[in-house]
Amino acid sequence: MQLLPESVRRLAAWCVVALLVSGVGWVVISLCGEFRTAVVPVLLALLGTALLGPLYRQLVQVGVPRSPAAVVTCVAVVAVVGGAVYIVVTALMDTGDQIVASLRHAAQSVARHFGAAGTSLDDVLSHSRELLTKFGGTAASNVISGVSVVGETIAMAVLALLLVFFFLRDSHRVTDLLRSLAPGASGDTVEAVARRAFEAVEGFMRGTTLIALIDAVCITVGLLILRVPGAVGLGALVFVGAYIPYLGAFLSGALAILVALADRGFVIALWALGVVVAVQALEGHVLQPVIQSRTVRMHPAAVLLALTAGASVAGILGMLLAVPLTAAAFGVAHELRGRLAEGEAGAGNAGTGPEPGEPPEV
Repeated sequence: MQLLPESVRRLAAWCVVALLVSGVGWVVISLCGEFRTAVVPVLLALLGTALLGPLYRQLVQVGVPRSPAAVVTCVAVVAVVGGAVYIVVTALMDTGDQIVASLRHAAQSVARHFGAAGTSLDDVLSHSRELLTKFGGTAASNVISGVSVVGETIAMAVLALLLVFFFLRDSHRVTDLLRSLAPGASGDTVEAVARRAFEAVEGFMRGTTLIALIDAVCITVGLLILRVPGAVGLGALVFVGAYIPYLGAFLSGALAILVALADRGFVIALWALGVVVAVQALEGHVLQPVIQSRTVRMHPAAVLLALTAGASVAGILGMLLAVPLTAAAFGVAHELRGRLAEGEAGAGNAGTGPEPGEPPEV
């Protein structure tokens, strides 16, 4: 029997590997979906630990015991996140009527100039009572399910905060745990891969936070100069949205422009658009290359694919978790590739050593 060419066998081997990886990935994603109430807090806690790790280590270095340092760190994150949410909600409530009025005015203008008969806003409003009656039962059931979703979200947030405390306090024991779980003599490899993955996530979270802070400050200052109402809240929304690359910045910037259009008119809205575009250009061409140059830098196409996959699996939460997990995967791939290259180089050097009986070169 004639053997297959080497290229065909290599392709078949890679196809088998791809199928196995895809199958394992599908099983893991399915299990995470089934146990999302437990999996999501763990992932959020890992992100929080990566973000808050430097603060916790600074507290430990100045002499604060581990448990009080972890408590102070968790209280700090609750204060910051709660304050940001309060500012955003307050700003949106203050400017919500203006946004709705602006949308209604824009819809009336479009219907007046481009709308055909029977498609104007007045026709839609005239049928609103019928639509509400038809879908009233569905809305009531959605409200009930929404309350349960809110309760589940609060429970997962509390669990994630508790896990952040334990992850921070017991972080010095992770190395021994990984080595005890590693099979055979692979303890060094498992530790190095886990450390590289966590460093990638930590670098991504730290760099993203710094970039989000700079973006929020710049856009807030621009909106304050333009006297746009709710500038501080919109800046806080920009900061929160920056953790979802590209899409978060686009949505928060669009909302800022809409608020400027509702309260200050078309010209000021154009100036707000210029501020948002300038800040995004600064981020893409200066901040991203400089701040994240020492972490795992991913191509924008990889980021967009990760966001799309995360959104299809778990919606907004999936989009929030997709990019850090992809950064961790890139870190693991780089670490394994480096170790493989070192192994091949070591094998090559061993193969080119002196022949038996020959004196080594001096």
